[in-house]
Amino acid sequence: MVPYFPKQIATKGIYIYLGLLTAVSLVFFKHAMSIDFLIMGVMWVVGFFLLSNLCSKKWQETPQKKFLINIFLIALGLRWAWAIFAYIYYFLKTGIPFEFSAGDSLWYYDETLGNVHANIKDVWDYLFIHTDTISDSGYVFYLSLLSKITGESILLPRLINSIFSAATVLLIYYLAKRNIGEEGGRMAAIFACFMPNFIFYCGTHLKEPLMVFLMVAFLERADYLLRSKKYNVFTIAIPVLLALSLFAFRTVLGGAAVFAFVTALVFTNTSVIGKAKRYMLIGWGLLAVFTITGGTIMNESEGLWETRNENQAAKRSVQTARGNQWAKYATGTVMAPMMFVLPFPTMVDVDEQYNQQMVSGGNYVRNFLGGFVLIALFSAIFITKNWRSLSLIGSFVIAYLGIVSTSGFANSERFLLPGLPVLLIMAAYGVTLLNAKNYKFIKIWYWVVPVMGFAWAFFKLGSRGLF
Repeated sequence: MVPYFPKQIATKGIYIYLGLLTAVSLVFFKHAMSIDFLIMGVMWVVGFFLLSNLCSKKWQETPQKKFLINIFLIALGLRWAWAIFAYIYYFLKTGIPFEFSAGDSLWYYDETLGNVHANIKDVWDYLFIHTDTISDSGYVFYLSLLSKITGESILLPRLINSIFSAATVLLIYYLAKRNIGEEGGRMAAIFACFMPNFIFYCGTHLKEPLMVFLMVAFLERADYLLRSKKYNVFTIAIPVLLALSLFAFRTVLGGAAVFAFVTALVFTNTSVIGKAKRYMLIGWGLLAVFTITGGTIMNESEGLWETRNENQAAKRSVQTARGNQWAKYATGTVMAPMMFVLPFPTMVDVDEQYNQQMVSGGNYVRNFLGGFVLIALFSAIFITKNWRSLSLIGSFVIAYLGIVSTSGFANSERFLLPGLPVLLIMAAYGVTLLNAKNYKFIKIWYWVVPVMGFAWAFFKLGSRGLF
């Protein structure tokens, strides 16, 4: 077992990125990213790989309590630093402290302003009772409650969201530890601590930090419930309530959470869960399903499922109309097999996709770690055959990413983000499983990653007829 992230692999990840970035910038020089996005990309990648190697090796023997304190404080410090920097950076670049082409974040803030002085009951009725859809309602309600304390502040809610993001790192540790062991749990937490995509959203007014926290909290509490010999009404109610809360942030996410829990109940080994407990939890699960059936959540879920193909076709048609002639080929059939490594990094300046360029380094890290995810999947299914023990997190990530990959947002970094915590756990598991035999695959992956990055740049420019 490999107990930490090897320096050899970390160094390779940096060198491959620098080579890829140089090649893309030179070959497509007219469409090279601006200097600030180039610097950000290098900062994300070098910081992630160097710090992941350093901390995973240094903290191997650190007592658990000290390890958790260290990683939380570092995660929080990085997120607060980025939130403050992004606030200033966006103001200088756009004239307002919101990201480029801000849409949802401005809407969230405007909705919050309208609810600052409103009665909480009236806000609840507006968001959850007198509405046809509750997606996003949970986040707006949270911001509205927060505004009672922070007023019209833009920065304070982001600093608070950063606390949730840092706490997510701790939850990932506990979840990973029970599934892949202590070494893998620490490595997964370290990956999450330095993951650029998680840090990036702490500098926006978007729901992702809180939504991902709730999602990981559900998986961690559900996993605890399944494995614990002792349970009561509270240990059962908490994951149920967390699952229901996800519907108020993104309906598909809530659906994937329910699917994952039911799948885990069916497939988890009896030695882990026990027959009596399995039947009891299945009963609770059926009760929860019947509770939401026929309500707003069920109606919204059915609508999304029934229109999934139309949504994908519409998205491709819009992209084609805008000049992206090759977008019609990015169908679910093409994208689904790549769901464990998506999204690809945007390393060229096109269509003013500045937010994608800012986080391109993080997407490269996802592509690079994808090789270790594939090793973990192969091992769990064919070698160690412990996939039943991983059925909760495995079924969740497959269900959620599978749904997204068949929609019009298969390469949308924001829509793919909720799958990232589980992918980091799987990547950490893949690292711990490294040996002389499967490292040969990683050596091949070193060539696949830059090909994917370069091909994506070629696709983005070529589909628009820019070369």
